[in-house]
Amino acid sequence: MREIQNLLDELTSAGDEIGVQVAACIDGELVVDLWSGVADVRTSRPVDGDTVFASASALKGVAAAVVAVLVDRGVLDYDAPVGKYWPEFARNGKENTTVGQVMSHSAGLPWVPDGIGVDDLFDVPALTRWLAEQPPAWEPGTASGYHGWTYGFLVGEIVRRASGRTIDEVLRDEVCAPLGVALSFGTARTERDAVIYDGGWAAWIRSLPAEFPLLRAVPVDLLAEMAERSMDSAQASIASIGSMTARGGALLYAALGNGGELNGVRLMSARTVAAATAVRTTDLDRVLLSPIAKSYGFFLGQPGGYEVGSRNTCFGMNGSGGSLAFADPDLRFSFAFTHNRLTAGSDDHAGQLVELVRAALGVPDFSDDRAGQPAKCP
Repeated sequence: MREIQNLLDELTSAGDEIGVQVAACIDGELVVDLWSGVADVRTSRPVDGDTVFASASALKGVAAAVVAVLVDRGVLDYDAPVGKYWPEFARNGKENTTVGQVMSHSAGLPWVPDGIGVDDLFDVPALTRWLAEQPPAWEPGTASGYHGWTYGFLVGEIVRRASGRTIDEVLRDEVCAPLGVALSFGTARTERDAVIYDGGWAAWIRSLPAEFPLLRAVPVDLLAEMAERSMDSAQASIASIGSMTARGGALLYAALGNGGELNGVRLMSARTVAAATAVRTTDLDRVLLSPIAKSYGFFLGQPGGYEVGSRNTCFGMNGSGGSLAFADPDLRFSFAFTHNRLTAGSDDHAGQLVELVRAALGVPDFSDDRAGQPAKCP
């Protein structure tokens, strides 16, 4: 693992990263668990394996796992109308919208209110009430478009109505405690968490063309302000974003990639995992303007790019700013990367680290002729 640690140290020493973690599992065994740099520049507090990093939309996959747990226990049903659990939602063309359509970003509710600010965004009750009143932008189930922020409000309210608990409580009790991992929705929870810094992410966001549909789903000024304020306002529990350790992300995906079980802990049945991760749409995403294969809450295919292709058994989510977590069940491999310098484009290092970890462990990549053959821990 020396080459992986060397790269992490080089990135933090050069200032290309501030603090980083990378973790990977093969056959359910944690075989990479490395870190480098500092969690807080002001105090020089070092990163360790337990440092929690704000990881943005990478936590959408964690929310999908929470929903799958509740589906496995009969608390939720992917095919049921949302109105079964949340009666106020069943209006203005959403009467037949299903839980599965929300999970696959096919509910037609990707937009946030015009003029919304950072503080408004974290008023969960107000945004949830607003969404319940909205007509869908398209007939639910007929198209898909990334629900960048609204996913968290919709999924969180469905979970709360069906289970009587917040989605953070279900995550804590039914996923984190059994697996012994650190994952949560929202950010900036404790003084041990990594402080987030803008590493060019805000400038990249502001460079996007004004007509890009994503900017109606996650407004440019709002995102840039969050980056520049180090997400200090992101205290609310919203399942659109969240925090994790790389170790926690890799272990959760190891369980999912192993049919819902890890080291004697069963989160859900293999049948439920199969339902949660099956391809539900490969259409052009109306918000991201590219075809993306999606399941019930996960993006499918090449991690980070998620282009539609033959390897749609690989599932996960990346987070704006550079975080990533996914499972490749064909190869019994899972991976997670967290950091606290928000980057974009060529400055992102997650893909580079995925390939380095794959090579170090002898795990084939997507273009390798060996892809689909079992990997073995060296």
